[in-house]
Amino acid sequence: MARPGGARRGVLGPGGPFGPRGIAAAFALSGVVHLVRPGVFVPLVPRSLPAPRALVLVSGAAELLCAAGLLRRARWAADASTALLLAVWPGNVVMALDAGSGRHPGPADSRLVAWVRVPLQPLLIRAARR
Repeated sequence: MARPGGARRGVLGPGGPFGPRGIAAAFALSGVVHLVRPGVFVPLVPRSLPAPRALVLVSGAAELLCAAGLLRRARWAADASTALLLAVWPGNVVMALDAGSGRHPGPADSRLVAWVRVPLQPLLIRAARR
């Protein structure tokens, strides 16, 4: 539902969990984990790409940068967040294809969790662009 001035309420609105602030919070949390525990994400990097640990660290730094931009509503943040979400999408597909193999510890090895994550990417992109 639209508020006066055109602001949207609800989960997809700017202040909702799937609005820019919610995506910024997710980016911030994930970015910190990427930098503190990169080994969690290394198995998700497609095997055809070089230097998986370096790619994880770069993506963690990019997530923190996008989080800051989304919170500040910087003009570049929506485009940067979209590019980042598209860049890491292959990792989500790898996680889904490997699910159940034991390659990814914990919830990442769940087929349900992994396959639900793949189609969420367009929703996250849409939310970052609000």
